[in-house]
Amino acid sequence: MSQCSGNCSSCGESCADRKQESLLAEANPKSHVKKVIAVVSGKGGVGKSTVTSMLAEAMVKLGKKTAILDADITGPSIPKAFGLHSQIEASDDGMLPAVTDEGLKVMSINLLLPEETDPVLWRGPILGGAVKQFWTDVCWGDVDFMFVDMPPGTGDVALTVFQSLPIDGILLVTSPQDLVSMIVAKAVKMARMMNIPILGFVENYSFFRCPDCGKEHKIFGESKLDELALSYSIPVLARLPIDPEVAKHFDEGRMAQADLTDLGAAATLLSRL
Repeated sequence: MSQCSGNCSSCGESCADRKQESLLAEANPKSHVKKVIAVVSGKGGVGKSTVTSMLAEAMVKLGKKTAILDADITGPSIPKAFGLHSQIEASDDGMLPAVTDEGLKVMSINLLLPEETDPVLWRGPILGGAVKQFWTDVCWGDVDFMFVDMPPGTGDVALTVFQSLPIDGILLVTSPQDLVSMIVAKAVKMARMMNIPILGFVENYSFFRCPDCGKEHKIFGESKLDELALSYSIPVLARLPIDPEVAKHFDEGRMAQADLTDLGAAATLLSRL
C-alpha cells in the first residue's frame, strides 16, 4: 500500500481523495481586488456593456473603489463609454489601468491598440490569454468591486474568466424578447456547471417611458423573465427602460452623467456582498 504525501500535482494515482487542481491565476502583486463580478449575456445586442458601465458608475457614487475589466476583446466598447482614448502606460510592476475623472479604473484591448478602429483577429486561446493577462499583468491597486464585461455567449473567453479569475458571482443581462429566454437558459446552465453563483438578472430594454405623459410602453412585448427567474430561483435585480439619453451619454463618453435611478437598488444590494 502506497502512502499519500498530500501532493496531488506530483502523483499519478487516480484515488478518491485526489484534489482538483486549481486553475485560478495569481493577481498582479500590486492588485488587491475584493470582489469580482462578471456581467454576462447569452447573446449580443442586449446592452451588456451599457449595464456594466452604469453599474460601475453606481458603485463609484456609493463610495466604492471600482474597476472594469473589458473581456470583450473583439468588440471592446467600455473605453468609449467613458471617453478614454489614450494608450495605457506601464511601470516596472506591470500595466497601469486608465482612470476616469471619477476614479473608475478601466482596462481594455482598445487602450493598447495603435488605432481604436483596428480589428483584433485572434483565435480563441489567444483571446482567453489576453483576458487572463488583464488580471495578472495589470496593477489594479485597491479595488472594492471589479466588473468583468464579458463577450456574449459561452465560448473560450467565458471559460477562461470563470476558471482563471476569482469570480464571486455573475449578473445575467437579458431583454424581453422570446429568443432571449432560451439563450439565457444556456448561460444559467453554464454558470452552474462551472459552480459560479448567479447573483441575479438585469432586464434591459424592458419598456419605453413616454417623456410627455409618463406612460410605459413595452416595445418588445410582455417579458417572460419572471417565469424564467422563478424556474431557476434567481432574483430579478432591475428592469431598465429604453432610454435614448443613456445611449447618447454612452456614445459621447459621458456615462458618468447617465441617470442611474433604475439601477440604484441593484447597486446598493451588490455593494453589501
